[in-house]
Amino acid sequence: MSVQPAAVDSSSPEADLARRLGLFDITMIVMGGIIGSGIFINPYVVAQQVPSTILILAAWAFGGLIALAGAFIYAELSSQTSTSGGQYVYLRDAFHPALAFVYGWALLLVTQSGGMAAVAVTFAKYVCALGQMEANDTVAALLATIVLIALTIINCLGVRAGSTTQNLFMILKLIAIAALVGFGLTVTGAPASAIATPTVVASGGSTSSLPGIWNSLTAFGAALIPVQFAYGGWQTSCFVAGEVREPRKNLPRGLLLGVLGVIAVYLSVNFVCVHALGAQGLGETRTPASAVMRLALGENGARIIAVGIALSTAGFLSQSMLTAPRVYFAMAEDGLFFARLARLNRARVPAFAIALQGTLAVVITLSGRYEQILNYVISVDVIFFALTAATVFIFRSRGKTDAPPVNASPMPVRLGPRTFRVPGHPFTTLFFIVACAGVAFSTLYRYPHNSLIGLGIMLTGLPAYLFWRSQKTPNVEHPTPNIE
Repeated sequence: MSVQPAAVDSSSPEADLARRLGLFDITMIVMGGIIGSGIFINPYVVAQQVPSTILILAAWAFGGLIALAGAFIYAELSSQTSTSGGQYVYLRDAFHPALAFVYGWALLLVTQSGGMAAVAVTFAKYVCALGQMEANDTVAALLATIVLIALTIINCLGVRAGSTTQNLFMILKLIAIAALVGFGLTVTGAPASAIATPTVVASGGSTSSLPGIWNSLTAFGAALIPVQFAYGGWQTSCFVAGEVREPRKNLPRGLLLGVLGVIAVYLSVNFVCVHALGAQGLGETRTPASAVMRLALGENGARIIAVGIALSTAGFLSQSMLTAPRVYFAMAEDGLFFARLARLNRARVPAFAIALQGTLAVVITLSGRYEQILNYVISVDVIFFALTAATVFIFRSRGKTDAPPVNASPMPVRLGPRTFRVPGHPFTTLFFIVACAGVAFSTLYRYPHNSLIGLGIMLTGLPAYLFWRSQKTPNVEHPTPNIE
């Protein structure tokens, strides 16, 4: 591929992304980016850390509050600009193109591609189980590769084709979750002794009748790691801002509606799991959703929820293939990545960027390294969440003083007037930043090796940025954001 900066002919009918997504599409994208396979499995991980009914539900509620605070922040940011790229654009315009590039680099190499590979293999294993096939690593990898290639092709056909596929999967997974909750409530509740709140809080495998405050806090923090992982993904809806009708109105609304919907779904699922299995039983069940449905409907119930999990994972993959390539498209438009990635096909979608995402996910899938890469995700993700939240302070400060960006960012910034403001700012924004810092600390404390490797991979983006910047033609500047 050429390393020359991208140049798109503005007179061409393919020069602009097609704005074909409405409020319903964005809401489904938000929910589809969050709900994958995690909610069907992670409840047991949380229950192992805090084996208490109250604390289990508190962890999921607190995680929901963090996600809602994040949604408020991204709603304000997305209400100011209608260009594709989401976090990449916010970080670039608030801080420096180098930081934005490192974010996009980590997204491509770690957070998005590794996550997609792991989810694709999960999908394949459930399909193999349903078809009573041998689910060895080779068969699972080949089946995962097929679904990744199929979704890559579908999304290259146009944003409407990609969003319709994503909407269909999202509706089907909501039906599956509704079945889990509905049938789960019919199960005779676990014995009172199993549901009663114990006085023990798990902490690194050791227990105490009177746990110290530190052990309790670290245990709750550890419980928030899988919770945050399960709640992650709502921010990806901002990647497709350039393809949303009335983005400064529909994106904020879709973000809030989607996150509120997911909070309701997650609390319902966890309540049903605790109701049917008890807190202690939940912590001992690696497949809680299947266990609940098996109690309700026998083996048929387990098969029904297996179909639901397969659909949920496929829907997550569809959403990821629809959204993430728009970040690489934005990077290429800035002249900081392969020029081909900024080119649109006849369907007015960045087909080369979509193909890059699909190809890298396939490579990681076939390599079998997806689980290891997935372990690096959380520490990288929460750092960029906190930095993106900090951009609210920067943009508001510039709005008050009407000052140009600091020397750190040489790119012109023209943000439109906000149509949404973070309620309770600065307290809401600070709460989100502190919560992200807490999860980052807890991840580093519990998993120092994986966290440091993740940060190391992220920092390899700096020499990559310097290389791409050196290839950039001096007279190529970032175009003024598309403000409506």
